[in-house]
Amino acid sequence: MKHEPAPEPGPGDALPPTTWQGWQQFVDLPPPAPPDPGAPPRSVEERLAYHSDFVTVRTPAIDTISTTVRTLMVLGRHQRATARPSLIVTGPPTTGKTTALLQVGRTCHLAETARTGIRDQMPVTYILVPPGASAKTLAAEFARFLGIPITHRMTQAQIMTSVCDTYTRAGVRLVMIDEIHRLNPRTSTGAEATDLLKDLTERITATFVYAGIDVTTTPLFTGTRGAQLAGRATLIDCDTIPARRGTSQPFRDLVAALEACLDLERHRAGTLPRLAPYLHARTGGRIGSLARLLRQAAITAILDNTERITKTSLEAITLDHLAEDNHRPRHTISPSTRRRSGHRDGPPARAEQP
Repeated sequence: MKHEPAPEPGPGDALPPTTWQGWQQFVDLPPPAPPDPGAPPRSVEERLAYHSDFVTVRTPAIDTISTTVRTLMVLGRHQRATARPSLIVTGPPTTGKTTALLQVGRTCHLAETARTGIRDQMPVTYILVPPGASAKTLAAEFARFLGIPITHRMTQAQIMTSVCDTYTRAGVRLVMIDEIHRLNPRTSTGAEATDLLKDLTERITATFVYAGIDVTTTPLFTGTRGAQLAGRATLIDCDTIPARRGTSQPFRDLVAALEACLDLERHRAGTLPRLAPYLHARTGGRIGSLARLLRQAAITAILDNTERITKTSLEAITLDHLAEDNHRPRHTISPSTRRRSGHRDGPPARAEQP
């Protein structure tokens, strides 16, 4: 059975960026932009579509990743003897790792195309590690991105040879691998998949960037294989955004930047930055949760014709489970509840001594 290339997209269809067609579509499509001052108002459908996709606010993490990737690409461009230096982007869930990766990949793609002047080259690839990945299924994901035809009868070595030859001819310069935390080198299949990645870094003349959830706490950094990875990779932590950092308020600044991008008819500027402490507690400082909360609130405001976001409207939204679980208040047991449930009131606990 042959591995079929992705189907031609229909009008308005968005292909995933894990195929070349989808990646090219992602790069070519202009990113969403807030309304220009003085421009005619957009329709309800246009504004709903805008808040569904929404802007990507430039964060310090994106800037750091972008600078590091650009430096590593230059550093390894003419390196031949060993694997080129790589980058690992790690952090808790919903802290913007994938968003940062995609934006940096888009920037690198456009910069490389402008540098070479070759419009139809393939300088960047974006791969997802499949669940329970084996070396062969991971190699197949590399083949799938460029539409390399493979069959079930092909051996892993044959797929690898085809992938490396095609990636070299296509001029791939940056390989981005997401969901790297799915690899477990303590299992036989995970060890083989990890070794495959090491082989690819030595056979493809490209810079490799990995992203995953809390990578340093996974088995990826253990044993001989982990030591090799740690010895070759720079680590950038996309952590939650603090409410304060010295005299600055980075989370409040982020809220203000997102508010400035809203397209609502009656929203009062400055409302959301004043709610920054509440929003930080509500989202745990996770940019993914914050963006979802504001996008959902904006869409609701358009649909119910209020056209503004308030704390009341934010409270009415149920966010992702991780954010809700962190924000949920911990209720104490009242004396009457204790009596009904058979609890007995004991003496007050002594305060711990410092």
